[in-house]
Amino acid sequence: MTNNDKRVQTIMLGDVEIIRVVEWHEPFLPASVFLPEVGAGTWAENKDWLAPDHFEPDSGRTVVALQSWVLRSDGRTILIDTGAGSDRERPGMAPYFHRRPSDFLDVLASAGVRPGDVDVVVNTHLHVDHVGWNTTDEGGQWVPTFPNAQYLIPGADDAYYGPDNARRQELAEVDRMIYDDSVAPVHQAGQALLWDGLHRIDAHLTVESAPGHTPGASVVRLASGGDRAVFAGDTLHSPVQILAPCCNSGSCLDPAQAVASRRRILERAADERELLIPAHFGGAGALEVRREGGGFTLGPWAAFDQTR
Repeated sequence: MTNNDKRVQTIMLGDVEIIRVVEWHEPFLPASVFLPEVGAGTWAENKDWLAPDHFEPDSGRTVVALQSWVLRSDGRTILIDTGAGSDRERPGMAPYFHRRPSDFLDVLASAGVRPGDVDVVVNTHLHVDHVGWNTTDEGGQWVPTFPNAQYLIPGADDAYYGPDNARRQELAEVDRMIYDDSVAPVHQAGQALLWDGLHRIDAHLTVESAPGHTPGASVVRLASGGDRAVFAGDTLHSPVQILAPCCNSGSCLDPAQAVASRRRILERAADERELLIPAHFGGAGALEVRREGGGFTLGPWAAFDQTR
């Protein structure tokens, strides 16, 4: 596994074209902060293959990708997650998200996708790095970036972060801010569809609840022509969690539920030979999972093989 500077790559699974759109791939938080339940020994024992795409041994920092996935399926264009936006006020989230410029729309255009082309936006959950380009600023007003799209928003997350939560003032200011500028305008435009449990997008794609990281965290499943994949969102943040699925990120709101969802995703991926495509894996970005004893191990990595 080596670093890949390509920011737009494609692969076909059955009749579905998958386009990977990478905003950035770089060192992130220290491993002890980002994944505090993973022991230092696990990182050290696996550093030879974790570096450089997932771990920076000299600094002890994780390495992650901020990326989205475009699926062309059944004649429609589906966008999974929308990154962090550009130049957003995100107090306490510097340097990664606070007032950070982004050329995401330019990268999306290089993939042949304009905002008006997108038919469906899937927000796997309502965190800063998954909803930021839901909206853009037009003359001081936030409006949907994708004017023709239906936005699929997990109902449980909307209830937690949105105005219907009676304890909303107890949330961090930045969480309220993210909802107000990146989710509420989608509702106001009449483009939001709230769902929970299981929702079918088309003949090949479904979106399924996988709570724990957030109340409404979800995954997208693909089944086409005998090929299977799961876009696993933030059920995993690093490949070390395949080896240690009991270990959560520091931002998982319900740790026990997060572990249960992660194990369920990994079990099905291993048993049904689903290609595992998490939100933040760098390098090849996708891999197969195998059962090993009572746990899991990494199978072959699937490289996206075409650059535009």
